[in-house]
Formats: sequence, structure tokens, C-alpha cells
Amino acid sequence: MTSIRVISTLAVMGAMRELGAQYEAETGIAIDADFAPTVALLVRLRGGEVADAAILTAAGIDGMIAEGVIRPGTRTDVALSFVGIAVKAGAPQPDIGTVAAFKATVLAARSVAYSKIGASGIFFASLIERLGIAAEVNARAVVVPAGFTAERLVSGECDLAVQQVSELMVVPGIDVAGPLPADIQTIATFSGGVLSNSRQSEQAAGFLRFLASPGIAPILRRTGLEPA
Repeated sequence: MTSIRVISTLAVMGAMRELGAQYEAETGIAIDADFAPTVALLVRLRGGEVADAAILTAAGIDGMIAEGVIRPGTRTDVALSFVGIAVKAGAPQPDIGTVAAFKATVLAARSVAYSKIGASGIFFASLIERLGIAAEVNARAVVVPAGFTAERLVSGECDLAVQQVSELMVVPGIDVAGPLPADIQTIATFSGGVLSNSRQSEQAAGFLRFLASPGIAPILRRTGLEPA
């Protein structure tokens, strides 16, 4: 069976599991997917890692095109993602409906988990700086080197976890309280591109076209994303 290797941001992992299986059933082409935060994937790509396609933030794809790592003209926007808050399953739902409520909820938490290198964690670190609460939050935060912050809810290390909604939803045993308020929300676009060192560029391009097709919208929404 033909197989194409895809390196992908964690934010679309839930969707990719379903979409990869569906694509294989429809085409006979297997998707060998490897997931990591975008920042870590950029390091690997710059180091010459061989793959057929990459799914990163749109800015990450554009940067890799500029550096010659991804082929020009192959950027394909796949999904939109929103930063959200989660609690352990069964815990009271926090009030995050307004900026003031969000700020109060974060300050009242025993501990907040966020990612050190993921797009959502970098955003959250800058957000609490802008809100003037960084020192208080970071004094008791759990900063996750990589991976899913909601796992720290299940282990009891924190009361709140911050990450892309789609990444929160991957972890069992948690409840997503919702996205951040619109006034402080950031919308991330995740895009794909064919690597310059791909040995199966036509097949990789075909998979990216599938990811951009209207028919996959229900899977994206079910896994916490929106079609791009």
C-alpha cells in the first residue's frame, strides 16, 4: 500500500486521525502522521527532516516556503482554531464569558496549565502580560514543555488548562468550558504544504486537496475546529 508521511501540528490531531482513516478507505493511500507542536516541527524541518506534507500554522507554512523547505504554490488552508479553557470533568464550569470574568477566573484558580512552545501557550503568555496578571498567574502556573495541557487537569496538577479547543478535546476526562472571550481571542489558521524533499509530491498534494474539501467540515467541527 502507498503511504505518505505527514508531520502535523497537535492542534489538528483529533481531526487527522479520522480524516487519515477516511482518506485511506477512499483512496488506498495510507497516512503516516507524526504530531508535535508547530515550533518543534519548524526546528525539525529546518534540520532537513524528510516528509511528504506538513500541516502547521499558516505563518509557519509561509515561512517554510520562503526558506525553500516547502514548495511554492502548495499552501492549502485547512482549518481555523480557537484558544479555549478546560476543567476536569465534573468540575464547576468557570465564568469566562467576558474579559473581566476571564481575568477573575484565571486569578482565582489554584493553578493554570499552558504550553511553553505551542501557539496557544505563546499567545496566553502574552495575553496575561497585557492583562497585567502575568506575575500572579505564573507564580503558580504549570508550564507544559510540549503536549496536551489538559492532561494536567486529569492528574490534578491544575484547575484550568489553556490550549487550542481542538487540543483540549483530545484528552478524555475533561470538560471544555468554551473559547476565550471574543475581545481577547486569537484565531489560528492551520495550513498544509508539500515539502520540497517529498518523494511523493503528487500524492501529498492530493491529500491536501482532500483536507480542503467541503465534505470534511463535519469532522473538523466535531473535533473543535472550523473549516478554513
